[in-house]
Amino acid sequence: MVVSRRTSRDIRSDSRVEVLHAVLSAGQTTRNGVARSTGLSPATVATIVGELIDEGIVAETRGIAGGIGRPTALIGMNGERGRVIGVDVAETYVRIVLFDIALTQLASTVTERDENVLDPASVVEEIGGALDRMLVQEGISRDDVLGVGLSLPALVQEPSGVSVLVPNWTWHSVELEQLRTRIGLPLVIENPLKAMVAAELWLGRGRSAASLVTVNLGTGVGAGIVLEGRILRGATNSAGEWGHSLLLLDGRRCRCGRNGCVEAYIGAPGIQQTLREIAQDHPLADVALQADFIAALAAAANAADPDPAVAETLDRTAYYLGSALADLVAIVNPDVVTLTGWTTWSLGSHLLEPARRHLREQSPGHAGGDVELVVSTVSGNPVATGVALIALERFLVDAGLLTTHIPVAL
Repeated sequence: MVVSRRTSRDIRSDSRVEVLHAVLSAGQTTRNGVARSTGLSPATVATIVGELIDEGIVAETRGIAGGIGRPTALIGMNGERGRVIGVDVAETYVRIVLFDIALTQLASTVTERDENVLDPASVVEEIGGALDRMLVQEGISRDDVLGVGLSLPALVQEPSGVSVLVPNWTWHSVELEQLRTRIGLPLVIENPLKAMVAAELWLGRGRSAASLVTVNLGTGVGAGIVLEGRILRGATNSAGEWGHSLLLLDGRRCRCGRNGCVEAYIGAPGIQQTLREIAQDHPLADVALQADFIAALAAAANAADPDPAVAETLDRTAYYLGSALADLVAIVNPDVVTLTGWTTWSLGSHLLEPARRHLREQSPGHAGGDVELVVSTVSGNPVATGVALIALERFLVDAGLLTTHIPVAL
């Protein structure tokens, strides 16, 4: 294996990332404020801020009184520089969110899609048509779009160019090229886990934790991992498939084809299966749609009159979650684990504390003693926000400001 040597250009790029991170997180700050938050020298910050102002990425906004002498200029992301777009493609919808480069959400649309329509040409046209309608609706010129980030419900792998989607979708390089052509704008493709952890890295706990894990709880489950400030991607960009690690030997059948995966117990269908095992005839056991089931489970858990089967279901789910997290924490050793996703938003208040307790009880040695387990504070749609951030990062690479490697950049 050949390990590339870091150059002075790479080091300079890392410093720019730190400055951008500080400015984006703060909203408005000063050069001295950036120096304090990043640990970079005031001279280095002043030089980098000057470069970013010259490129139109950062702008001086207004002066604030400094007590004695000249006012100190505030700086912030230049929202007028252009637009970035995050596209969250799921089995049942296409969500498109329009941002300025300060990651202020300007507009959002959702187009429902038929999950039984699987052929790539139809899916590509659904995505392209939804994007076209958004641009027309908001009066946005394509020339003003700096980049589009698109999340597919998949393992997005490189360098093979193969994207293995769930379930029944398998796209190869030719389908991805068709998507690039239909979008007609600078495009990056990621999976939801990498998108969510990018949002956490830039806008959530990544501002204060060098190593973190963001766990998504929904139909499937998975983990986005940041180590020493960088997203862990792995050899083929498929790191983070924690949902398909083993929780129970010879356990439930998972949709991936294995038995006993984490997802089979804490994914939404797995939670419903737990309820069936506890009370086969429970009214919620046969709710057809996953989102409806999780919403109904949350309503029952919050009701004044306790439902013993619901309480037991949540207790077991928290036990499964904490147990699975104990293994993940032992391997990765993060500072913090954040929970996100639509199941988290509905059930997090019931799962968090018992899962935290089981995590600490079952972690080997002291691995879980200091780790924080919290619900993510990233607002809005973390997938769309994160993938838009990746698109913005790609734009900065193309502008020569960063050297960070962006995968699957079409």
